Amino acid sequence: MTAPLTGRRALVTGASRGIGAEIVRRLAADGAQVAFTYGASVPEAEKLVEEVRGDGGTVVAIQADSGDAEQVNRAVDETVSQLGGLDILVNNAGVGYVSDIESFPLEEFDRLVAINVRGMFVAIQRTVPHLGETGRIINIGSINADRVPGPGLSVYAMTKAAVAGLTRGVARDLGPRGITVNNIQPGPTATDMNPPVGEFADSLREVMALGKYGQPRDIASVVSFLAGPDAWYITGANWNVDGGFTV
Repeated sequence: MTAPLTGRRALVTGASRGIGAEIVRRLAADGAQVAFTYGASVPEAEKLVEEVRGDGGTVVAIQADSGDAEQVNRAVDETVSQLGGLDILVNNAGVGYVSDIESFPLEEFDRLVAINVRGMFVAIQRTVPHLGETGRIINIGSINADRVPGPGLSVYAMTKAAVAGLTRGVARDLGPRGITVNNIQPGPTATDMNPPVGEFADSLREVMALGKYGQPRDIASVVSFLAGPDAWYITGANWNVDGGFTV
């Protein structure tokens, strides 16, 4: 059987580790040629490239700061140059910072907005001219756009709510061109930023319908579906992939 994403070319931002790396692995396994960006995680990026190529996939690593518009634009241009075009954009790059509102550093506020929102917009804007009628834009937001389980997350939640709104608006803009735009909102998922052990993790499991953390592969599988031909009629959606965290 032909892999569902054979012949498709994808860019995944912020993908040297965690959920992003798993998205790269899944898209490549499903037949896509994949470029991904990374920041300072050079060893992790090199290891991911070696792994995907060892499995027979096509992958390109591009160092770029997702908070720098010029570097984001360059990454899109380089992807198009190296892969010969672009069909799928996965905006995965994101950062977090936890602090009460009174002492939240303004420089951290600016950093979260620059990467989580502005960088995403820049990547979309640069990518759109390259997308054909079956183009796909998939944003990785957060369930915190809908539910904030504890203090200190106000600015992070704000940026992820912005991602949800941006997704709906861009879906409306690009719908007439046959380009779909969707937002995946992961719930508690086992990564370095959100380890599945400890008091905080235990408190989250208590309010989840399934009672356990998801894995990066669970998010990657939804990305792959939305990137594929069977998802052509889904756009402007904010999908909660959260183990029942919001039910």
